[in-house]
Amino acid sequence: MLSHIMIGSGDIERSKKFYNEVLGVLGAGEPMVNVNDTGHTRLFYVHNGSTFSISQPINGDAVTPSNGSTIGLACDSLEQVTKLHDVAVANGGTSIEDPPGPRQGSMGTMNLCYFTDPDGHKMCGIHRQG
Repeated sequence: MLSHIMIGSGDIERSKKFYNEVLGVLGAGEPMVNVNDTGHTRLFYVHNGSTFSISQPINGDAVTPSNGSTIGLACDSLEQVTKLHDVAVANGGTSIEDPPGPRQGSMGTMNLCYFTDPDGHKMCGIHRQG
């Protein structure tokens, strides 16, 4: 259903360092770096048919995280959910909500973690059990 997700960054090098570590937990490699005609830098992480992108705001306005939005990153296990969270926090992210672990809900048991990146974008690591 989704082609890609793009978020903004106020410090593209900081974001690159953060997401190289965080997305590396999931197996993503170095991003493709694109500098457009206006001189704005964008990073494209391509992995398992998905693209996660980070861009300096092309309109020149300040970066603001989208209130009420969460970007979910698919994980293979509870251990990977926990590692994703821990790597994010170790690289400048902020842990939010409950600690990483299983949650019961109407869709069964899901292993979840939540954190914000250095620009304040809310991220979720998710692994659906059985």
